Amino acid sequence: MLIVSGTIEIDPANHDAMVAAVTPLVEATLAEEGNITYGFWTHPSDKSLFRVYEEWADREAMDLQMASPHMAEFLGAMAGAGVTGTDIVLHEVTGSSKLM
Repeated sequence: MLIVSGTIEIDPANHDAMVAAVTPLVEATLAEEGNITYGFWTHPSDKSLFRVYEEWADREAMDLQMASPHMAEFLGAMAGAGVTGTDIVLHEVTGSSKLM
């Protein structure tokens, strides 16, 4: 399993446009084969900060999503959002156990 997590920082003036771009991306990605979960949230008090969290069955599923039309559309919108920073990390998970 793969986990992708991190943050994207944008010009806060573009917050609403970024939220509008995220909504169709999340809906389409959740419907993809091999996607376990996909989340994209805005920080409750910092309009410039978004958190990303994804789980994928394997690299092939994640690569298909990265090449999808909805991801291309989102990346185009993100380019216009005044990105000021990104910190997104890919984790390769070999095992998990329930914590709670």
